[in-house]
Amino acid sequence: MADLTLALGIGAAVILAAVLAVRVSVKVGLPSLLLYLGIGVLLGEAGFGIEFSNADLTQALGLAALVLILTEGGLTTRWDEVKPALWPGIALSTVAVVISVGVAGAMLHWILGLDWRMAMLWGAVLASTDAAAVFSVLRNLSVTRRLVGSLELESGMNDAPCYIAVVLLASTDPVTWTLPLTLAYELGVGAVIGLGLGWLGTHALRRAALPATGLYPLATVAVCILAFAGGQAAHASGLLATYIAGLVLGNSKLPHRADTVSFAEGLGWLAQIGLFVLLGLFASPSRLLDAIVPGLVAGAVVTLLARPLSVLISTTPFRVPWREQVFLSWAGLRGAVPIVLAMIPLSQGVPGATQLVDAVFVLVIVLTLVQGSTLGLLARVLKLDPGAKPKEVEVDVATLDELDAELLQVTIPPGSKLHGVYLAELRLPPGATVSLVAREGKGFTPGPTTRLQEGDQILVVTTQAVRSATETRIRAVDRAGRYARWKGESGKD
Repeated sequence: MADLTLALGIGAAVILAAVLAVRVSVKVGLPSLLLYLGIGVLLGEAGFGIEFSNADLTQALGLAALVLILTEGGLTTRWDEVKPALWPGIALSTVAVVISVGVAGAMLHWILGLDWRMAMLWGAVLASTDAAAVFSVLRNLSVTRRLVGSLELESGMNDAPCYIAVVLLASTDPVTWTLPLTLAYELGVGAVIGLGLGWLGTHALRRAALPATGLYPLATVAVCILAFAGGQAAHASGLLATYIAGLVLGNSKLPHRADTVSFAEGLGWLAQIGLFVLLGLFASPSRLLDAIVPGLVAGAVVTLLARPLSVLISTTPFRVPWREQVFLSWAGLRGAVPIVLAMIPLSQGVPGATQLVDAVFVLVIVLTLVQGSTLGLLARVLKLDPGAKPKEVEVDVATLDELDAELLQVTIPPGSKLHGVYLAELRLPPGATVSLVAREGKGFTPGPTTRLQEGDQILVVTTQAVRSATETRIRAVDRAGRYARWKGESGKD
């Protein structure tokens, strides 16, 4: 009982510190995952002295956390937003992975002197972008839908091929010509299982008359976890099945969707906090000093060569402009996923796996700090920032679910043509209305003669049927002002 009390007390204190760290990270512009890693390191051997070196347990818990993160990512991804980027997203999560593994493996074999199999293993570990990092960073940026959709789909789906490649390369089995067939089977069957369970879960939850509202989120998340288990049991990709099941469920008209999304986001945050603190606890600062050079070399190869080349080859057939290709190349955020993947060869006793884990720790810290803090600036430099961006505000009000309504928040940025526009001139489609304006810390109910100003935050209530048209109209006026329609501004990305 004393051990349980201590464990619960430490766990609660870590979660509270991690929650407060989110506020700190927003203010200083530092990605929160670095603070979580720091908490883990502080608790570990270099700080409070907690000894933890169980690679098997770290891998298992890390994979479980990744399942919850992918569940949250699928449930909160809007299909209408990622649909225009479907094929570029699929190409980035498949073709780009193969190219990145090959280029990174060849360069690391030449620069670090690794044997070919180990070099390719490094490439496979580093090819995966991190869903948690991408979802948390990109959704706070004002960039086009296609960019956000491409990166969300990539980060949600590319964990699967990378995981398969790492497992195969970490084993002692020879790599043969059947590898592409194995990858195709695991990804294809995983996708089918995810689609099937997502569809079945949707119809079951619509017809179920559960006695409590809180049971719907539990059941929805359970379906996604069941998809992972089903995929793994079929020797297919459980990670891909999890994300696709969440995507299907999240874009269906489920009862109490707002409650479900809020619950999934809470689980996603808990999984991120637990995962990064655990990885920080596992890290050995004394060993990381020897891994600085290999980690920086690997980071440079992946960021400056393998990632840009893979993005160029995989997105050019879809006529993605060069500015967006540059952004996609820089936005390949690495986080906990490469570290979790690196635990696989370590738990299997692969020679040289310890150096790989330490180098990945160094790489993740450096790249997260550099890339995560400069994405917004890069978007503005490349002129990919469209200005005012409506975003969904999840509210715990059953009436919105019953009316198929949603609440959007729009912040009017400096230089926006929304400045000076009267509310009546906004001309939102029928079914949408501005319900509240927040200005200089005070909120008020607007009227037709209310004039919008820079820095205003407006809340727009819209039905699901006209949500897309509402966002399009807001973007059009943001770019061209009250006469946007006469100037030919459509408001599309």
